[in-house]
Formats: sequence, structure tokens, C-alpha cells
Amino acid sequence: MTTLTMYQVDAFAERAFQGNPAAVLILEDWLSDDGMQAIANENNLAETAFARPNGESWDLRWFTPVHEADFCGHATLATAHVLAAEHNVPGDMAFATRVGELRVSQREGAYQLELPCFPPQPLGGKLMQALQEIFPLGSVSSFRNFENLFVELVDEASVRSFVPDLLRIGTLHPLGLVITAPGRAHDFVSRYFVPGAGIPEDPVTGSTHATLVPYWSEKLGKTHLSAFQFFAARRAFAV
Repeated sequence: MTTLTMYQVDAFAERAFQGNPAAVLILEDWLSDDGMQAIANENNLAETAFARPNGESWDLRWFTPVHEADFCGHATLATAHVLAAEHNVPGDMAFATRVGELRVSQREGAYQLELPCFPPQPLGGKLMQALQEIFPLGSVSSFRNFENLFVELVDEASVRSFVPDLLRIGTLHPLGLVITAPGRAHDFVSRYFVPGAGIPEDPVTGSTHATLVPYWSEKLGKTHLSAFQFFAARRAFAV
């Protein structure tokens, strides 16, 4: 019988029970797709990460409880921590993924995650109609990237008080939904919902900021931004 070691890491967290938990398995080679999906389904976390060595770098895949994900920031950071803390991998790390190479640097006991930039794209008519049904009171603007829809609301209070209709949002699958607005103490705030992938609301999301940052950078005319992601169950994530 083959024994696998699985770790659970709270990413984007200063202490236990904060941030966003991800499961991580370091493999010699991939398990079957069905096997990895079954593990992720049983874990019932936003993402379970599977990594295998590839020369001096690593191949990395992520699975939600429902399907394989194209892009995940927090589980990438969690994988880098497991490699550094449990497998004694020194220095910076490169991960080959569906969205290209992701790099994690180790800096004075902390980690720096480099994400690609996915600029906002315009929406088609059917998606605009779907969002109008979810936001009957209207919104400031809406846009998309390859995996999510983004809706800007009028202010931070609107983001914090938003009550999601998860059944209706689930009909957007395979797209997720990000809501965002200008922040009070931060340049912008956001929340993220992916019920179609088995993630009603994600506590901390690195990947959505690959589009939120260029959007708000252009809108605010700034190159250094402070962001905060709210999560209905608890305080979430500042970056």
C-alpha cells in the first residue's frame, strides 16, 4: 500500500485559523485525475494542490471539490511553504501551471508570490443580462477575465453587506463572481463567490487580484495598491 502525506496550510495568514486553508500533497508523479479529484472532494477545501518535481522546478495542479482549477494563488503559496518547511527546498521556487510559470521567493522568513497580469476584458450581452438579475439595483461597472466575472459596486459598505444568491451565482459556472469597490482604509476591497466549483465564498484569493490590481491601478492612477478581501464568516486578507 502506498502512503501519501498530506499537509493543510493556512495561506495568507499571520497565525492559525486565519487566511485560507489549502491541502498540499508532494508527489513523485501524478496520481490519476480521478484519484486527485476524489482527494480534493473529500478534503472539501477551496483547493487541494498536487506538486511533483520537474528538474529544478515543480509541476503544480490545483483541484476544487468539483473540478481541476486553472489558477490558484493561495494553494501555490501553501505548496511553497510545504516544500520549504517540510522538504527543505531552499531559495526561490518556480511552478509550471496552466497559467504559466508562477514564482515564490523566500524573504526573511516570509514568502513573496509573483502572479501574472490578466487585464479586464469586456462582457458579452448574455453575461451582462445574468449580472443584471443578480444586481437588480445596478452597479458601477462590470468586466471579466478568463475564469471570473467582476462587478464594481458603489462603495465598501455595499461589498460588505452583499447577500449572495448562491443558486443564481452558481448558474454562472464555470465562471466565478468577484465584487469590488473603493475601500476606506485600503485602495479597494473585494469578495469572491464560486458556488459552482463547490466554494460558496472564498476567504482569501490571490488569483482574483491578478485582474483586480490592473483594473484599480488604471482607475486610480496608482502603481502601488493596498487591498482587502472580506469574508462573511470572519476577517480575511489585506495585501
